[in-house]
Amino acid sequence: MKKKLLLLCGVGAALGVTLNLLITILISLTVGDGRFYAVVPELIADCGGELNAVILQTALSMLYGAAWAGAALIWKQEQWSLTRQTVTHLLVCSLATFPVAWLCRWMRHDAAGAALYFGIFFAIYALIWLGQYLGIRRRVREMNREIGARRSQENT
Repeated sequence: MKKKLLLLCGVGAALGVTLNLLITILISLTVGDGRFYAVVPELIADCGGELNAVILQTALSMLYGAAWAGAALIWKQEQWSLTRQTVTHLLVCSLATFPVAWLCRWMRHDAAGAALYFGIFFAIYALIWLGQYLGIRRRVREMNREIGARRSQENT
């Protein structure tokens, strides 16, 4: 289990950096002035320079990706109820994500910024969770229909 966790976290760290880079490229393209915006200006000011800010954001993006990938093992705890899996996964991911978003200045540093951040986070989480749940439920129904059809064929 530890080996699998380390492997997942390693892959997640690489994906975290990759997603961070893709997002900053998209933001830079959206701004459209030909410059690359690797980090927000507030983070540059906090870190005393752009290079330090990029290094910090890259390291934190690795942690972000590793946490999400490692948290995927929560869904493998088959002895847990779906509610326990969901709450545990949500807590692990939100507690790992919020400090990264705060330190990287991806959100305003006030109560309204935190409330907006968590509102968006929970809404996206709920939509993804619901989509996954409905997809799995549909596949289970299809498998049950196939099993029923096979049993009917065996009985005839």
